[in-house]
Amino acid sequence: MDGPAIDRMVKDFQKAGKRLLMLDYDGTLTGFRKLPGEAVPDEELLSCLKKLIAQKNTELIIVSGRDKKTLNEWFGDLELNIVAEHGVWIRPRGEDWRMIEHLEKSWKEKIRPVLESYVIKTPGAFIEEKGYSLAWHYRRADQHQAHAQISEMKETLHNMISNLNVGILNGNKVIEIKNIGINKGRAINNWLDRGKWDFLMAVGDDWTDEDMFEEMPEKSYSIRVGYRTSKARFNVKNVEDVRFFLKKMADL
Repeated sequence: MDGPAIDRMVKDFQKAGKRLLMLDYDGTLTGFRKLPGEAVPDEELLSCLKKLIAQKNTELIIVSGRDKKTLNEWFGDLELNIVAEHGVWIRPRGEDWRMIEHLEKSWKEKIRPVLESYVIKTPGAFIEEKGYSLAWHYRRADQHQAHAQISEMKETLHNMISNLNVGILNGNKVIEIKNIGINKGRAINNWLDRGKWDFLMAVGDDWTDEDMFEEMPEKSYSIRVGYRTSKARFNVKNVEDVRFFLKKMADL
């Protein structure tokens, strides 16, 4: 997405009567950290988000894989919408958290020991437990050693989940096991279906965001962070590029 394309997008945003912005968090609004808890939103980002949601007829959604407790701590005081755990939980602006549908999580007791065994085999790896998913992080581990374990771990997991309603997500240096059928695309439909939007934008960096891009109308602004094949219409290089165009929108 070059400069002229960004300028067109900002102008389209400026003249639109009703706007909806859908933003992933990690890898999109902020860079990755060694530990998930270290990626706290900074003042520059919070200021930008506050300016955006203060604009007339503008709805903003943080669409994240993080747990709802963390997202509530970081963004709960802002007048915006939040999607947590890749679509398991949604919190429309001014409302309480609710699940899209009732989910089973007893499968975690079966899967957790497998992930723990690979934590032992892979120094630096650790497990993050969310309400309805388990994530095996390997950002702090030796990457060669981690990748040597991942194929074996995924094969073991595939054999175990064949009769369970769960799937395996390959994230950015994380393997996550979660209920299938729940995703970011399904979650954002709760807002896309609310009448006609004059401006739609979705931004994400991970393949879990592809479900979100797939739901976007053809002429909307879907943007993938990083130059990978995507269902998004546009690509930008990094988090700094995302912040650049969001700030231009916020400062209108």
